[in-house]
Amino acid sequence: MTKFKAWISAARLRTLPLSVSGIIVGSVLGHRETFQQTNDPTVLYDCVPKMFFETKIFLLAILTTLGLQILSNFANDYGDGVKGTDNEDRVGPQRALQSGAISRKEMFRGIVVTAIITLILAILLIYVSFGKEYFLYSVFFFLLGLGAIIAAIKYTMGNSAYGYRGLGDVFVFTFFGLVSVVGCYFLFTKNLNWLVFLPAVTIGFLSAAVLNLNNMRDHDSDKKAEKNTIVVKMGLTNAKKYHYFLVIGAMVAMLVFSFFTYEDYINLLFLIAFIPLLIHLSKVSKTKNAVNLDPELKKVALSTFLLAILFSLGQIF
Repeated sequence: MTKFKAWISAARLRTLPLSVSGIIVGSVLGHRETFQQTNDPTVLYDCVPKMFFETKIFLLAILTTLGLQILSNFANDYGDGVKGTDNEDRVGPQRALQSGAISRKEMFRGIVVTAIITLILAILLIYVSFGKEYFLYSVFFFLLGLGAIIAAIKYTMGNSAYGYRGLGDVFVFTFFGLVSVVGCYFLFTKNLNWLVFLPAVTIGFLSAAVLNLNNMRDHDSDKKAEKNTIVVKMGLTNAKKYHYFLVIGAMVAMLVFSFFTYEDYINLLFLIAFIPLLIHLSKVSKTKNAVNLDPELKKVALSTFLLAILFSLGQIF
């Protein structure tokens, strides 16, 4: 494997669609709210291309989130590699540090560079969104951005890595659900709407479900390495029940949002994404060996991305 391919592998490209799902949902809701205030129904449709291809807020939010996800992946590779968690007992794909394709020093340098680039993108996003007019908002989001970067690094790195204490789900739900959707909505509108928290919960729950699948798959190796994920703490049987709660709770939250905001049947386009999620739940219930859950990670991640796209289309048209 070449060095370039090793870095691409360490970035874990398959995780990226899931990470931007919240940005897509939050941006569409924020963009829709902004243009609905004009009371001209044709304006929203005419501005669709602008949102996805010209809006600086949307593009910078996407790039910042991708930076955070890649940073988290690098830090996870480094942290688990240094601690010896990624060893011969690990079930999933071999990691860059574990295989020796990237040295410890190189990975640490990559983490630092990615953190700096992500911070710069976050600052640009804040400036484009708030300018000089909303100084307090800028300060708050800057601190939020710093918190996200620190959280991405501290997931598995350091002696106090929270991923080893069963708190990874909290980080994922908070930053890839609530902060991603509600935060992006606020960047567009400069206000809050409690209804936006419902799709935020949906994306947060599904993101946590992907992590839960990962932790169920790695249950045995994590337990040996004393990585006390929430799955290790509660056991595989309860982890499955927790997984059902996350996926079903995500679907319920989106249905409740639709109940309060329904205008036309097209708003329910996202229901198509429920089909692979329900098939996934059936697969999980029938799977006895957690190792066999590995393919389900990709399915839930892509189903979440599909849900975000279909939901967004249903809100636009």
